[in-house]
Amino acid sequence: MADANSPPGSPKENPDGNSGPNPPPSSDGSLETLLQRFQDSMSVAKKHKFWETQPVGQFKDIGNLSLQEGPIEPPTPISEVKQEPYNLPGPYEWTVCDMDSDETCNEVYNLLTTNYVEDDENMFRFNYSKEFLRWALRPPGYYKSWHIGVRVKTSKKLVAFITGVPARIRVRNEVVKMAEINFLCVHKKLRRVHLENIWHAAYTAGVVLPTPITTCQYWHRSLNPKKLIDVGFSRLGARMTMSRTIKLYKLPDSTVTPGFRKMELRDVPAVTRLLRNYLSQFVVAPDFDEHDVEHWLLPTENVVDSYLVDSPVTHEVTDFCSFYTLPSSILGHQNYSTLKAAYSYYNVTTKTPLLQLMNDALIIAKQKDYDVFNALDVMQNESFLKELKFGPGDGQLHYYLYNYRLQNGLKPMELGLVLL
Repeated sequence: MADANSPPGSPKENPDGNSGPNPPPSSDGSLETLLQRFQDSMSVAKKHKFWETQPVGQFKDIGNLSLQEGPIEPPTPISEVKQEPYNLPGPYEWTVCDMDSDETCNEVYNLLTTNYVEDDENMFRFNYSKEFLRWALRPPGYYKSWHIGVRVKTSKKLVAFITGVPARIRVRNEVVKMAEINFLCVHKKLRRVHLENIWHAAYTAGVVLPTPITTCQYWHRSLNPKKLIDVGFSRLGARMTMSRTIKLYKLPDSTVTPGFRKMELRDVPAVTRLLRNYLSQFVVAPDFDEHDVEHWLLPTENVVDSYLVDSPVTHEVTDFCSFYTLPSSILGHQNYSTLKAAYSYYNVTTKTPLLQLMNDALIIAKQKDYDVFNALDVMQNESFLKELKFGPGDGQLHYYLYNYRLQNGLKPMELGLVLL
């Protein structure tokens, strides 16, 4: 997740399920049109001077089919990559943040908890748990040297934190080694990825930069509507009372799909096969192997939850759903301090209707006391959002590739990648 993303407090969901006066942009409305409008509205002073010097898609190149897809710049020989970090202003120094260390992990947690992304109205701030941070930053093959901080020389106080993790991302038929990054300034502060001979990156932002490969919408499903309305996350819909709203969002007490159970270690090979087959249909998607699936999808309490359908007849794993946990701090509220949010991750169906599977996921999230279930309109998610009473948020999430060009923007449904 990039530092420009908005936490889930920014949307104002209508509990009656209608999109209200500001419906979400059509997923068919062309990304090129959106970007051209944005480009036309910019004064010269607002041009992206940094990004216009970088190997990323440029606004001026939109629609230019003479530019080939693929890497924009070739790799530099490792011997020519700058070995030493760039100089910082005098009072500061670089540091590598060892997330295995409890002390360092606490420092990172405290820095992010008090300084990380807030919504525009300063009501909510992301609150990554220490367990989540370790999960997100230590995938198979990770490099400690990519967990970079800035300290005050005199006090050793951690004042900045920038990270990347290695990933294999398939773009059409080519699997590309990339860095998944948290922050947008990839040129200097994440320079160390070049030392591992990785020259491409994937990242997201809540702002338009040169140039998104697609733009997605967050949707939100109330699980605890009274709390969400009390803290200002949602509002009562027109002609709706609190009791009617609670009734509207009420879910069954138990799941309905036969064979629906929590994923276990023994399921990793079957889930990997399901997921690889499913993700093959998308233009951009991760290239997961069993080690990746074990790390990213094996359930970890208050980090990631994964469930599957184990057919009572054939004893085959036929379907799979997952969500990760990212709470937000509720700022300045006298009764509540935390908003517990589930985020849809990867979901695959071969036998169970996706609508039914995701309704079971909502039931599990409700049983686990989540307040809201969030989902992007990527992959096939759009098919269940309205029917399951998700409401559109008021923010957008833009996906980017660094040093890799796609000739045309993607529709959200062509994207098979979820970045944390």
